[in-house]
Amino acid sequence: MTRRWIPVATAAAAAIVVAVLGASATDISPWYVGLQKSPLTPPDWAFGPAWTLIYALTALSGVVAWHAANRVVRRRMLVLFAVNALLNVAWSEFFFMLRRPDWALIEVVPFWLSILLLIVLLRPASGKASWLLAPYLVWVAFAGWLNFEVVRLNGPFGQT
Repeated sequence: MTRRWIPVATAAAAAIVVAVLGASATDISPWYVGLQKSPLTPPDWAFGPAWTLIYALTALSGVVAWHAANRVVRRRMLVLFAVNALLNVAWSEFFFMLRRPDWALIEVVPFWLSILLLIVLLRPASGKASWLLAPYLVWVAFAGWLNFEVVRLNGPFGQT
């Protein structure tokens, strides 16, 4: 494998790991099905393709930025992508596994901010890499609003 393909393989592997961890934490259980949701909530089948596209765009953004950035930006970029990945998976854990949409709603703020920070960081090195993250930012904003609606319509949570 040439050195040019190492970032591609790394970004693809990272996207797959985050996708698998997030999917394994997403339990469409009777608890979730029974929640009142916004009428704008997409059907369950739409989330897989949406996230697949977002992960692909995010991986592509990382590769484009890697090839355009200097060593300092690359290091910061890797840290921010790692933080974003942790926040991405944590949201699913809070919402689905712990059944705490209220905690997920709080967590979605740093999650969304991590995407915004990536966009800002990557912009000087590559406007294209920055723009490739825009759908992710919009999707997480929409997911945050859907999360808010679940909390508003079903709360409080965590009471036995």
